[in-house]
Amino acid sequence: MLSHFLMKTILSTLRSGRATGADSTVVSAASGSSSSDDSLGRGMDTALTLLVFLGLGALIDRWLGVFPVFTIVLVVLAAVGTFIRMKFVYDATMERHEAEMRSARQASHTSIEEAA
Repeated sequence: MLSHFLMKTILSTLRSGRATGADSTVVSAASGSSSSDDSLGRGMDTALTLLVFLGLGALIDRWLGVFPVFTIVLVVLAAVGTFIRMKFVYDATMERHEAEMRSARQASHTSIEEAA
């Protein structure tokens, strides 16, 4: 019962983080927070996610008596999921930066053409 509740909580957290991961990066950039704050947050998120899945794996292994199986599987799944999420956030951030650069270039080209 408790493990079912924990899994539902973890899955809902992962889903909400996946849906808003890029948005939170944009919001934090707009609010003026430094990149070190974002990096610290991502690092803590990664560490806590791995720690939670490690603990769940150890609990399941102890309950079933198959020590390293679920611990290893859950930690690997957590690591892969975390890095995939980081990739999506990175891609969204880079697309935003590229769009800003394109708009800045277009603005500078139009101001040069107007001056000529």
